[in-house]
Amino acid sequence: MSSKGQMFAGCTVALVTPFRNGEVDYPLLEESVDWYIAQGIPVISPVGTTGECPTLTHDEHERVIATVVERAAGRAKVLPGTGSNSTTEAVRLTRFAAKAGADGALLVSPYYNRPMQEGLYAHFARIAESVDLPLVLYNVPGRTGRNVEPATIERLAKLGPIVAVKEASGSLDQVSELLCRTDLTILSGDDSLTLPMLALGAEGVISVVANLVPKDMMALVAAFEQGNRDEARRLHLKLFPLCRDLLAIAANPIPVKMALAMLGRGNGEFRLPLCPPDEQAQQAIRTSLTRYGLLTGVA
Repeated sequence: MSSKGQMFAGCTVALVTPFRNGEVDYPLLEESVDWYIAQGIPVISPVGTTGECPTLTHDEHERVIATVVERAAGRAKVLPGTGSNSTTEAVRLTRFAAKAGADGALLVSPYYNRPMQEGLYAHFARIAESVDLPLVLYNVPGRTGRNVEPATIERLAKLGPIVAVKEASGSLDQVSELLCRTDLTILSGDDSLTLPMLALGAEGVISVVANLVPKDMMALVAAFEQGNRDEARRLHLKLFPLCRDLLAIAANPIPVKMALAMLGRGNGEFRLPLCPPDEQAQQAIRTSLTRYGLLTGVA
């Protein structure tokens, strides 16, 4: 039996939001969309954690979604982040994404207010009944302070619009339980766990490292799908140090955004409370990029 959200299988890039002089750099955003599509990325996910959505205004959030949808123009699917710790706000953003022509919406579980499991169910169910759009749940308890338990996701899987889960709990047991309990498409939310999750039955990844090396992450997923386990393992081991460093050196998206700047694909501008890393951390990012082969001649 096929899973519900196979339209989002494979490699999705968790898109960075570029800034210039404190404002969203929409021309660079459009260039980025073109670049990822040229690399072969099938799905683009703007305004998530990597896209610094917490510091975007409501107008900016909507304009970024609309800009990416318009620029993609059907060449890649668009899966914007529309979650919130306010159910009313999440409904509003998700309705906007549907109206803008997005192919789905990525819904992070409510953060900070730490609802009970019944509250989590009611939150996602309210969104599902409010829109006609495929919905991907995003479970990242390290950010939100609350795990969406498999039993809750099993209930939500019975709702038609909910088709997939971006699972970033770090628990392979939870991945296995979701696969046992539901027909949802499971997507890795941790780059370094993509291969182990594929081995269990996940069908793709929503990736931070794909901002830097989309072809390598796509190749890993494709190699596994084609039964080439040795090649998938080789790519996993190649990618692992870079994946680890992008999350360990500083909070996402600081390392990946700084790495893009070092590669000439942005200026490394952040919005407070995020800020550029110190020189020691910047050197660690340079070293990681050099070891991967993305920079040369750097100590």
